[in-house]
Amino acid sequence: MESNWFFPPHPGIRLGDLAGVLGASLSDPDAADRLVRSLSPVYRAGEGDLCYLAHARHGEELATCQATAILCDEETARLVPPGITVLLTRHAFTAFAVAGAHLYPQAMRPERLTAGSGVSPQAVVDPSARLEADVEVEAFAVVGAGAEIGRGTRIGAGAVIGPGVRIGRDCTVATGASVLCALVGNHVIIHPGARIGQDGFGNAPGPKGGMIKVVQIGRVILQDHVEVGANTTIDRGAMDDTVVGEGTKLDNHIQIAHNVRIGRYCGIASQVGIAGSTRIGDGVMIGGAAAINGHITIGSRAQIAAMSGVMVSVGPGERVGGIPARPIRDFLREASEIAIRSGARRTKKGAKND
Repeated sequence: MESNWFFPPHPGIRLGDLAGVLGASLSDPDAADRLVRSLSPVYRAGEGDLCYLAHARHGEELATCQATAILCDEETARLVPPGITVLLTRHAFTAFAVAGAHLYPQAMRPERLTAGSGVSPQAVVDPSARLEADVEVEAFAVVGAGAEIGRGTRIGAGAVIGPGVRIGRDCTVATGASVLCALVGNHVIIHPGARIGQDGFGNAPGPKGGMIKVVQIGRVILQDHVEVGANTTIDRGAMDDTVVGEGTKLDNHIQIAHNVRIGRYCGIASQVGIAGSTRIGDGVMIGGAAAINGHITIGSRAQIAAMSGVMVSVGPGERVGGIPARPIRDFLREASEIAIRSGARRTKKGAKND
């Protein structure tokens, strides 16, 4: 790839130092002073690049690899060509993620779009708002009355922080995001265009037809180290709070309805919709475009396949998929049987595709 000026290479990290940070061991101790400056996929890695190989079955990618170093386990290391230093680790992908944070610290959260620091003269900050030291507020951002923002937090250009909102330390609210009726912990990242704390979807049947809006007077609580993807929406509670637990990561374009409670360290992929008042435990993984019914419970460590329709509660540790969602083995077996029957019908003499 041509030079990437968005994320320029690091001045260089010694392999010996990097191995210490990662808890990895060098295949060649004499290579400790070699420098890595950037990350690259295996197939096009060159001098100064660090890459990783998660499994030996992808070893064919090494044919064109000329990286300075590669992260992999002992089994895969046997496939690595001479001249490429191996950083031996049992968890190559995790080590690669940690290395990336050291090589590209600026890529760990959305960067500011304007020059300077502090509060831009083009921002609108209510006099009653309280900002700790080292808070940055970019041009055309709005901080409402009584809002509180912790040290080291950045409010991006055009972002809106509503009245009374509390945001912790070292957070980022990126360009064009809005945060209303919310309490936000420390080290939270809210990506561009996200919408936090608007009213939920609540309507009652009207006496003469039509619908009457139900007031939504709850809050949104984002605990420490939560990340909210671009254009994701999290509605405030009707009377209780909508909660996203510590360390949970939300992809782009997710809808979380009022009163939903999501546990700690969950991962939810793009286009998932979670209906109101559903409870999700810790460590739950939800694949893209899944739909989760309201007023159900998803147990801790459950896994939900992409594009599933979850209508009833899922127990702890269960793996489900399909529409309606059912145990993943049942879903895969049924899909296989349908494929076999369909294939047999197509090959049957005189069969019609009707």
